[in-house]
Amino acid sequence: MTVTQNDAAPAAVELVTLTIDDIEVSVPKGTLVIRAAEELGIAIPRFCDHPLLAPAGACRQCLVEVSMPGPDGSLRPMPKPQASCTLEVGKGMVVKTQLTSPVADKAQRGVMELLLINHPLDCPVCDKGGECPLQNQAMANGQASSRFTETKRTFAKPIRISTQVLLDRERCILCQRCTRFSKEIAGDPFIDLQMRGAKQQIGTFSPGILGYHVDLPEPTVRTPENLEPTPSTTEQGTLQTGGDESRGAGHAHVTGTYATDDIDGTRTTIGESLMDESGQPFASYFSGNTVQICPVGALTGAAYRFRSRPFDLVSSPGVCEHCASGCALRVDHRRGTVVRRLAAEDPAVNEDWNCDKGRWAFTWQTAADRLTTPLVRDAQSGELEPASWPYALQVAAAGLAAARDAGGVGVLPGGRLTVEDSYAYSKFARVVLGTNDVDFRARPFSAEEEQFLGAHVAGTGLTVTFADLEAASSVLLVGLEVEEEAASVFLRLRKTVRAKGLPVASLAAYATRGLEKLNGTLLPTVPGDEAAVLGTAAARDALSGSAPLILAGSRLAEAPGALSAALALATATGARLAWVPRRAGERGAVEAGLLPSLLPGGRPVADAQARVDVAAAWDVETLPAEPGRDLGGILAAAASGELAGLVVGGVDPDDLPDPALARAALEKAQFVVSLEVRASDVTPFADVVFPVAPPAEKAGTYLNWEGRWRPFGVALLGGNGDGRVLADAEVLDAIAAESGWLGLRTPEQAYTELAELGAWDGPRVAAPAESAGAAAAPVRGEAVLASWSLLLDKGRLQDGEPYLAGTAHRAVARLSAATAAGVVTDGTVTVSTDAGSLQLPVAVTDMPDGVVWLPANSGTSTVRATLGATSGAVVRLGATTAADTTESSEEPS
Repeated sequence: MTVTQNDAAPAAVELVTLTIDDIEVSVPKGTLVIRAAEELGIAIPRFCDHPLLAPAGACRQCLVEVSMPGPDGSLRPMPKPQASCTLEVGKGMVVKTQLTSPVADKAQRGVMELLLINHPLDCPVCDKGGECPLQNQAMANGQASSRFTETKRTFAKPIRISTQVLLDRERCILCQRCTRFSKEIAGDPFIDLQMRGAKQQIGTFSPGILGYHVDLPEPTVRTPENLEPTPSTTEQGTLQTGGDESRGAGHAHVTGTYATDDIDGTRTTIGESLMDESGQPFASYFSGNTVQICPVGALTGAAYRFRSRPFDLVSSPGVCEHCASGCALRVDHRRGTVVRRLAAEDPAVNEDWNCDKGRWAFTWQTAADRLTTPLVRDAQSGELEPASWPYALQVAAAGLAAARDAGGVGVLPGGRLTVEDSYAYSKFARVVLGTNDVDFRARPFSAEEEQFLGAHVAGTGLTVTFADLEAASSVLLVGLEVEEEAASVFLRLRKTVRAKGLPVASLAAYATRGLEKLNGTLLPTVPGDEAAVLGTAAARDALSGSAPLILAGSRLAEAPGALSAALALATATGARLAWVPRRAGERGAVEAGLLPSLLPGGRPVADAQARVDVAAAWDVETLPAEPGRDLGGILAAAASGELAGLVVGGVDPDDLPDPALARAALEKAQFVVSLEVRASDVTPFADVVFPVAPPAEKAGTYLNWEGRWRPFGVALLGGNGDGRVLADAEVLDAIAAESGWLGLRTPEQAYTELAELGAWDGPRVAAPAESAGAAAAPVRGEAVLASWSLLLDKGRLQDGEPYLAGTAHRAVARLSAATAAGVVTDGTVTVSTDAGSLQLPVAVTDMPDGVVWLPANSGTSTVRATLGATSGAVVRLGATTAADTTESSEEPS
């Protein structure tokens, strides 16, 4: 039989024909033998091999018998079996796997026997038990009994590589998957092979310390009783547990710990100089992938350890709710509770990887403050009281109708909704409330951004994709820190940088660690000057080659004229421009029309024909014709009493540009309806509170930054209550029905209706053409604020996961040496506005003078809530008696 894999192959691809187990196959030149066998459906046992990692040939389990044609054409067998995971195919090669070769079968059984010599027989208590490749292949390719009678090698266990990742060294078979992933994929090489021969093991790596591991304490779960910093001393060294709030629950900042040699027991003190900026080793955002790809259970996750067995789990496909990448997940639950999430294979989006936030930040859905019943404010006591669904719906419908008639109702749904829920909010606002006062942007925003989204994003479908990142000739990042805000985009860019040296440049205040791992070029930019920098020759030169890309983040809305300048730069250079928001639901919200000037599919509210199309689909006569108020306008109108009511989705006031205004609006509004998974800062102001389903308990669709639809189903029913919990769309439909209008009965109907509406093919919103803004000019003792959110911060979607919080980066204030001089005391700086002040440790950084960078919401750095400021604002820096604090304030390397 002959199998040829060249039906769709380009003419330029050179094919090589070989024979595997008596089957002839043609594959592209350079293909590994193990991949060629997979084309035929032949499974060769392996442990170290992974299709997304460079070949290593470390485990030797994939040995096969190979013959090659000699000069005279006769087959000449190689002198010994070869590792098929490192051997490229050759013309006329003949390969025999364990299926047809006694030699290969014997070799594989011998390797398996060696691998099991020191491997413990702890399968019943191992987290990998039941889904372990070593178990499976030991049964298929191993011996029935062991000839090894000596004492197995043992180690102290487990080693805390981080608060989240634990290492049991005696299980390790030295396949190097974890070390290769850390170096090649994530760019965080901390764990490595150490020692030689029988002593070889995986351990943490620090310069000058070989064969040592770093001991870390168990994380402390923070409760209201132990929120204050509590210094403690342990046998591992002096630690400050909980002392840095940037680490959240479970922070263990190592101020002095020991490296222990497992051979002779000697200990060496390690200071912060060997830790990264998180204050502890292996604080990688992608460390959970090493746990998933470990073939034996040597690496385990602290949160899942000893929680369950694979055969006790019910698995469902899911999509991550955290960022706009839309990574595929496998959601595993047991007894009505999600116990773990894994990265699912999706070559088009996240390949086989995900970030630690997507993997482990799911416990927020079942936190203690989860709402399980509607709440209605009692007219007599003024307190929120549990109520039945019929009564709560009746009160909500009546209250919203009265507020609509008394001045109108604004709708603030937030940016984390599914497409179906977003569409329901859009329809509910226009049909039931009769208003275009709707805005999903629970973050800094601008009118220029609204124009940009209407002209360039809404209704455009799948434009720039993950595949385009690999095909790009150059990439310019603007208002986007990909490792912090779009982790899978970062991994795809890093893959391309390593594969073909993709040039990456970024407009930012300083070169982040993520940019350095991309070998990127920094275009130093003072916040507010983005538009001007985009007009320079340096920005044009950064977009080289035939397929340049510009990736613009939602933070660009904070820079006047920047989005207009990005569009102009794209036009001038031929670059394609993609918008990459931080939140999972933002692209879908744009598509659903959750903006004051947009209807679904990119239809302008001001266009009469667009309104007719939507009104016909919604079975109503007319729709409000005037564009509504944006987020700021809605809050200001509610605070002044002009708007009488508010409908609020999952919005945290502290995420908004002016949290004080948001609270004033909530307090002043006559009637507030809140739809929430958990009690929030909005709850105390609400008149009716409806519990809604978190992602694990509903079906829906996210629209990722590419414009790719990412559907997912219900993983479990009623995770923190009895029965099924309603999605936002279903709650809104029930309120609408109580108001006398029958709309969408199910989210599935919402999806179908939006799809039938399709994208608008008429005149679009005009593209923005705003003039370039200029950065503020601070005087001595002041600085321009730069800020963005870190991947792991104080966001409520990370609550309940102390192990994950332990790997969050420390909250530091970044200043140039010149700016730091005279304003730093004892390694800290005070940053203040008229609204409040923050005191943070200083990291002197190569960045423009007169700029201070603060994480937006990490630890004590609550920029919007405390300072009431966004990027580009001028803040005051505290004074000090020290003239030069550069050396003392350097951050850990």
